[in-house]
Amino acid sequence: MNKVIGIILLVVGIILLYFGYEAYNSPASEVAQAVTGEPTDNAMWYLIGGAVAVVVGLYGVVRGK
Repeated sequence: MNKVIGIILLVVGIILLYFGYEAYNSPASEVAQAVTGEPTDNAMWYLIGGAVAVVVGLYGVVRGK
C-alpha cells in the first residue's frame, strides 16, 4: 500500500472518529441511550468506520513502500 493512501486513510479515520464522538454525545443519542440503552446507529457506524480507517491507515504508513 502506498504511504500517501495510508496517510489519507489515517486523516479520514480521525475525522470519522471525531464525527462519531460528536454524534455519540448529541442530544438525540442521549435520548436514545436513555430509552433503549444503546447509542444511535449513526454514531456507532462513524466510530467503527473511523477505527477501521485509522488501523488500515497506520498499517499503510508503517508498511508502505
